[in-house]
Amino acid sequence: MDATAPRTTGLAMPLLVLVSGIVATAGAFLGSGILGGTPIAEAAGGWLNEDSTPLAPASGAFRIWSVIYLGLLAYSVWQLLPAQRRSDRQGLLRPWAVAAMLLNSAWIWVVQFGWLNLSLVVIMALLAVLGRILMLLVSTGSSGRMDALIADGTFGLYLGWVTIATVANTSAVLGAAGFDGFGLPVTVLSSVVLAVAAVIGVATAWRSGGKVAPALALAWGLAWITVGRLDGGLESTGTAVAAGVAAAVVLMAAAVFRMMATPRVDPERIH
Repeated sequence: MDATAPRTTGLAMPLLVLVSGIVATAGAFLGSGILGGTPIAEAAGGWLNEDSTPLAPASGAFRIWSVIYLGLLAYSVWQLLPAQRRSDRQGLLRPWAVAAMLLNSAWIWVVQFGWLNLSLVVIMALLAVLGRILMLLVSTGSSGRMDALIADGTFGLYLGWVTIATVANTSAVLGAAGFDGFGLPVTVLSSVVLAVAAVIGVATAWRSGGKVAPALALAWGLAWITVGRLDGGLESTGTAVAAGVAAAVVLMAAAVFRMMATPRVDPERIH
């Protein structure tokens, strides 16, 4: 046997990733109510529906979950291929991917039981895990277009969406606890929180070298907060404007950092 040949990972961990992907997807069906569970918008006292707090995205925002779950299933199958079983990058990602998908499923179950406060703990843990995954993706670099699409794309969207979902979850927990925002006007308090979300988005773009997927998902969620505050049961023009501005800032930051990270070609070297 050639000692220099790439080592192939055993099947145990790749199969655990596959099982975790299936579990996460099954949890999604439970959370939608299709498998008999309570729809997320109706669970936990309704504090996670689109009109529960000023920072809740309109219902259309949640369509992104279909893309994320499809990506997770694609990753779960793709990383089983022999080439990916020899990949050091995938070897580093697998334990964190398992943690992310199981935490996602745990969040749905916690909400099903109505444990709103615990749901915030779970989603913050999920956000931390996805942040770790992003750092691994950045430090290892993709091996090609499929790797970039399936791994970087899926987990980038996942991180961006969970960032804004954490904001909404936090707002729901505070609302359920009767927090009055220190007496500040709703628009002012919401704008401050949205500014923080934008800062997180800018920081993510900077640390990732302008990866597009996290910015797109975060901006998507922010844009749907705008929609929800302009057309819903909890209208707030000021909050809608703040969310729209935050979305634009996140997208512009990603574009700028991506251009800064792209190597420039010296025209003289072409000739």
